Formats: sequence, C-alpha cells, structure tokens
Amino acid sequence: MAFRSVFDGGALRTELENAGISPHFVPLIWKYVVHNPGCDLGDVPSLPSAAYPLLRSKFRPLTSSLSSSLDSKDNLTTKLLIRLQNGNSVEAVIMRYDTRLGKYDGKPRPGGPRSTLCISSQVGCKMSCKFCATGTMGFKNNLSAGEIVEQLVHASRITHIRNVVFMGMGEPLNNYAALVEAIQIMTGLPFQLSPKRITVSTVGIIHAINKLPDDLPNVNLAVSLHAPDQDIRCHIMPAAKAFPLGKLMDSLHSYQKNTQQKIFIEYIMLDGVNDQEQQAHQLGKLLEELHVVVNLIPFNPVGSSSCFRTSSEQNVKKFQSILRGVYNIRSTIRQEMGQDISGACGQLVVNLSKERSAGRASLLTDIEDLHI
Repeated sequence: MAFRSVFDGGALRTELENAGISPHFVPLIWKYVVHNPGCDLGDVPSLPSAAYPLLRSKFRPLTSSLSSSLDSKDNLTTKLLIRLQNGNSVEAVIMRYDTRLGKYDGKPRPGGPRSTLCISSQVGCKMSCKFCATGTMGFKNNLSAGEIVEQLVHASRITHIRNVVFMGMGEPLNNYAALVEAIQIMTGLPFQLSPKRITVSTVGIIHAINKLPDDLPNVNLAVSLHAPDQDIRCHIMPAAKAFPLGKLMDSLHSYQKNTQQKIFIEYIMLDGVNDQEQQAHQLGKLLEELHVVVNLIPFNPVGSSSCFRTSSEQNVKKFQSILRGVYNIRSTIRQEMGQDISGACGQLVVNLSKERSAGRASLLTDIEDLHI
C-alpha cells in the first residue's frame, strides 16, 4: 500500500474533515514533523484521539528519503539525491550566498549569509531542451505537493532555507496543481517563506502563466526564453513549437500589467547559436517595453555528445553591454555554482538505470540558481 505524504495538504485536510476533525490541526502536525522528521505520527501531541489511527493508516511523515548529499569543493553548493516512494529519484540543490559580498546599482547590498534551494517538480521532463541534461531522461512522473515540500524539509535539516527556486528537474507549470499547493504550504505555517522569495521558472506554458497572478500572487516568474526569435527557440527547445513567441510575449505583458512585478528572463549563452550582436538587439527590442531582468547563463556541458559550446566571455559581455547600453535593460551574468558536482544549470539528471543496478543514483546533473 502506498501512503500519502503528510505534506499533501489537500488530501490531509480532506481526510481530517471526513473524520469530523478540524483542519486547523494541520499546521501543528507539520510543525512537529519538520522538527522531528523521523517521528511516528502517533507521537504528534495534542490531537483529537480519532486523528491518530487515521494518520497512521493513510499517511507517513516523509514518503521520500535522502539517499545522498554531495558538497562542492568550495562548500557553497550541496546537491541532494532524494529517493521517492515509487523508487524514482529527484535532485535538489542548496546554494549558499553572502549578499554583502556583491553590489546592487553600485552600492553595497544589505543582508548577509543566506541559502537558496533549487527544487524539482517532476521526475524527468517533457520539454526535451537540447542543452539540458534533464531532458535526456524523458518524462517519468509528476511529483505530488507533498513530495515537492519534502525537498524543503530535507534541505532544512542541513541549513536554513530563505529562498526557493523551482528550477530543478521538470517543467513546474506542467505540474500546476501540485506546484500551487506546495507553494501555498511553503508560505504558510510552519515554513512561512515569503512569496517574494519564491521563483517559478517555465519555458513558457502560456495558459498556466495566465493563471499565476490569481493562484500565486507575489511569487516571482522566470521565463526560460533562450532565444529572441521563434525559429531558434524551436531549434534548441522543441516544446516552443506549442508556445509561439508572439503569444508568449502577449501573456508576459498581461502578467506584468496584472501583477506590477518584474519578470526574470533566463537566457543560456550558446556559442554561435544565440550569442551574436544581432540577437542581442533582437532580444532588446523584444523586451524593451517590459520591466525585466535578463540573466545570461554560461552553458554548462551536459556530456561529451553535446553539440553546443559555451559562449566566449567576450561575447557574453558584449551581449550584456548591448542590452544595458542600447535598451536600458538590467542584465546579470549568472555566477555558476556546483559545476564540480554537476549541480549547475542544465546539468541535473538522475541516471535511473544505473541507480537500479548500483543501488544509488549516478549523478550527471543540473539546476539553475537565480539571484533574488
């Protein structure tokens, strides 16, 4: 029998209500499990007596387990391999920053050490982006809201998590209901993450973007654009055929009008593909009427068979200077983290066949981190 995660909030509330138990006990249950992840649900204090047999028969404190954690040499990145109840695995990545070491608009930034967790929403991915290792897995299954939240629970045992980015394995907006439920749990008790410190990344699922302002207000949106025209997008991102660039831009204009929030644009720099001056001007014209931050991402190798090369530092800087100088678009060049543990952008993938034969996952990896 497969048990539900106690962090599958909708299922837990429904079961409690059907038993005549107030759902107000849910945050209490979650708080106890977060502080006692190895507990028996019968140990949760101060619940109605009828709650205990119900919890034990249908739920588990955690349905996933932390198979391994791997630290980068600089100790700024930790990659977590998390084994799910169905035998599949996903990866999550902890990235550590000290905001005082950087500058914003030429001024010292406030704050101090903080940790960002990059979370997976699916096992594998349907999008098949040619520059991303996760796409080589194909699509296995969606994660439940509880399985998404459990990644935060596992990471929180290692360090305090302040920011969450949905930039791990999978396309978050293709698992929309679970994504919304998971974020609602993360922003409530006991986690109480600020919605402004949560970012959802998408390749551009238009109908889901249109729903975000109502379902997840104040959560940040990041769009993996990666090219300034439809032909190049379709070449490197086959799923873009279903989401024409013109219609995607219309949805982003509508999103920004409704939310008044800036949009993060993810742009991976591929040598000779999308990194030329002409494309910088195309991108600038495409985005100049939006309030955006363009995050230029150095391409990370995803195996010897990759047909792409990393753009030269000179091309990246020239590209950035055009966006800034000609179009007054704020642009950053991503600080790459975790390459030595395959935890950088585009590298996340779990080799499931080797996992089954060796008893653990063989990590090739990728995950994006966004500076917020």
